[in-house]
Amino acid sequence: MNALPTTQTPDGHANAATALAFDRGTRWGSGLERLVRWTEYLSAAVLAADVAVVFVSVIYRYFLHDPVDWAEEIASALMIVLVFFGAATVLARSQHVGIELFRGLLPRRWQPALIHAGHWIIAGVSVSLFYSSCLLLADSYGQTTASGLPGWINVYPLVIGSLFMTLFAVANAVNGATRIVLASLAGCVVIAAALFGWNTFVPAHPIEPGLLLAAGFFGGLFLGIPICFVLALSALLFFLAEPSLPMLVYSQQVMSGANHFVLLAVPFFVLAGLLMESNGMSSRLIELLLRVFGRVRGGLGLIAITATAFFSGVSGSKLADIAAVGGVVMPAVRQSGEDPDEIAALLASSAVMAETIPPCVNMIIMGFVANISIAGLFLAGIVPAAVLAVSLGIVAVIFGRRIDPDKAFSVRRPLVPLLCGAFVALVMIVMIGKGVTSGVATSTEVSAFAVVYALVAGWLAFRELTPKVVARLFVRSASMAGSILFIVAAASSVSFALTIEQIPALVSGVMVSFGTHYGAAGFMLLSVLIMIVFGAILEGAPALIIFGPLLTPIAQQLGINPLHFGTVAVVAMGLGLFAPPVGLGLFATCAITGTKVENVARPMLKYLAVLFVVLVLLVLVPGFSLWLPSRFGM
Repeated sequence: MNALPTTQTPDGHANAATALAFDRGTRWGSGLERLVRWTEYLSAAVLAADVAVVFVSVIYRYFLHDPVDWAEEIASALMIVLVFFGAATVLARSQHVGIELFRGLLPRRWQPALIHAGHWIIAGVSVSLFYSSCLLLADSYGQTTASGLPGWINVYPLVIGSLFMTLFAVANAVNGATRIVLASLAGCVVIAAALFGWNTFVPAHPIEPGLLLAAGFFGGLFLGIPICFVLALSALLFFLAEPSLPMLVYSQQVMSGANHFVLLAVPFFVLAGLLMESNGMSSRLIELLLRVFGRVRGGLGLIAITATAFFSGVSGSKLADIAAVGGVVMPAVRQSGEDPDEIAALLASSAVMAETIPPCVNMIIMGFVANISIAGLFLAGIVPAAVLAVSLGIVAVIFGRRIDPDKAFSVRRPLVPLLCGAFVALVMIVMIGKGVTSGVATSTEVSAFAVVYALVAGWLAFRELTPKVVARLFVRSASMAGSILFIVAAASSVSFALTIEQIPALVSGVMVSFGTHYGAAGFMLLSVLIMIVFGAILEGAPALIIFGPLLTPIAQQLGINPLHFGTVAVVAMGLGLFAPPVGLGLFATCAITGTKVENVARPMLKYLAVLFVVLVLLVLVPGFSLWLPSRFGM
């Protein structure tokens, strides 16, 4: 799944113990390792500070009626540090998500050279981002933010983060056989020189910026470069070839993609989910479900669906959901003699179902990029998720069997403490849902409360969170947030380039014409196919970032409610993300559950067929998405 060799934790997440890609045996390598660790600790500290700032701001605003005017701007500035420092550490540990399928089609003897070519391209992108950010820093002096803070406060994290990326990328690139390292570097230099030379010495027939953008995008995907750097490379080639744009605009657009207060909900909800997983909430809730429903036909499948739905309402991250549920369910599956491939297939399918259960990260991203009410999307996604869950449950019952819950656990908790622990978890889920849907607080503010609640519950109720464990979870959350949000940041520069090339207008004309001929339903079905295909290729979120702002205005022109369109688009993206053979979510699920993709794909087909049929039903019947928002006046 990753573009570079890596060592992952059992749940598929990066942490401070994950092996670095570069050689630590040298003095240079050990120095870089220390730099990575201190950068991780700094990112974790920044995440903690961000939680504190937002939490205190909420307390002052809603309880003391004395809003802190500077809190939102400080929180956004801290998030820039989190994004670029976190992205740098993820690069050092080779945890950025990419797809190796296309590169794998070439002869095996070519693979080392292609991998190192990808390393050098990442290094080139990082150097360019660093150079551009230095230009932006020089331009920011003398400027101030809206609240009067110096303009460079937001630029320095980008400068330092891109410098760290450069160091780590170069370290990855030179870590290999000298012949392959030099040959791959020479190949990249020759191609870059050829492009530069052509546009310099044949100015009458230059290579168009839009063509270079497309070449960078598809070429990067083919090489297996991580998605975030594929997007950054595409935009970089466009900016280099477009003479009317100064280079500092490149880093300016990348930074602007990460500088949004609403996106803080992403790291906060991820952190809340990881805390819930580690403080014992998740294991208690799943054990209770197993003891109640285990003897029902298809009970394990129903528990996997229900538990995924519960935890999706806390973590917002599909991989965090699968890690939390799979970490408890899969041992019970193996102890009770059930087929682990069947449950892994159902877990991946349940993650598709849970894509629209608030506070899903992808719903937040879709609302942000397409200018749709996030609270409205949260409401719109509940009924479709319920319909998908019931459909999966019916299939699970038909193909499942009864188990003996006594065989599922090596150690059983006493019933009363188990009920109390599960109740604490349910209170957190209800608190999040009520807070977001009632409009009392924003999704970012609610997510900060969720983090504090999970910390307090883990310390007071369960006493399973030690300072060392909490620190490790903050490091993991900061890395995950950096990985996710750097994709958003890189995609922002691509969106800017596409706008310059008038691609949105072109797509709009084609899609409006299609919708005029085949109606709103035809347009929706075509959009669903687009999102499924690109959700598989682009790891989900980038598909929403690119196509969400392109297709949503067209849907509105055709009379489609944006809440309905956004909900359907997110489900379709999730279907592509977890569908074999390309879906990266399926690869992650198999890594978390200890199964193989080829063994999970066959039992998963029946669940995917049901999901697709229900998705078409959701397209044709907008009432599923719009009934609940209409009850809340949205």
